[in-house]
Amino acid sequence: MQESNGLELDNWHDYRVHSRKEILTLLRNIGEKNQLVTMQIRGQADTCVTSVLAVDADSGTVYLDCSINNEQNRRIAAAERIAFETSLDKIRILFVAEQGVQTASHGGNPAFKMALPDSMIRLQRREYYRMPTPVSNPVRAVVPMPFELGGGSNIFPLADISCGGIAILDNKLLLGNTIGNTYEGCKIELPEIGTVTTTLRIRNSLDLTLLNSKSNRRLGCEFIDISRGNLANIQRYITKLERERNARLAGLG
Repeated sequence: MQESNGLELDNWHDYRVHSRKEILTLLRNIGEKNQLVTMQIRGQADTCVTSVLAVDADSGTVYLDCSINNEQNRRIAAAERIAFETSLDKIRILFVAEQGVQTASHGGNPAFKMALPDSMIRLQRREYYRMPTPVSNPVRAVVPMPFELGGGSNIFPLADISCGGIAILDNKLLLGNTIGNTYEGCKIELPEIGTVTTTLRIRNSLDLTLLNSKSNRRLGCEFIDISRGNLANIQRYITKLERERNARLAGLG
């Protein structure tokens, strides 16, 4: 079974954590490090960014921040099942509120609460490691537009890249945010490596408000049927970015 929001939890049983103690530790570390957590209603594109406020081991309760949008909060509270995704120390973490979340309060402020999950997915495979792409000289993805979106093609800067897919920034909201939309013949121009051609499928969407109050949309896309050669070029580029980052950290860049 695959979740339409991209969290294929049943496919990653080898990476599932069942230990209650370990689950408590993971959630507390996520909260203590102020990691942003994407919260999504099953089967919908409705996405909210939250954070772990507290974990009560005695009652088995996790407290989460809620949205500033009251209508979105009502939709989230009414949902039967909520999926979550975050990262901790560059490891992708997935979990689900099987019974949904309930409205609550924490520290005198509105919040959500959920039961401690029975398990969590902790993905340490290299292909899911996301490497941020340069901001000053952005990597570009050229996406052919379907007829209903005007045809032609548009260029989108990448936010990050992995061997599983890319995140692109759609600041003009040209692609929509429908989970599952597929775009064939996309070209990703990798500096010093070459052009990778693949099909992209939208797996998650996140609307952002920047510091200048402008809106932007971040679309997480997975590679569909990418060739072995193209995947090798993706890995070469990720390795190149890692070397450059390590050089900067060592004061050599």
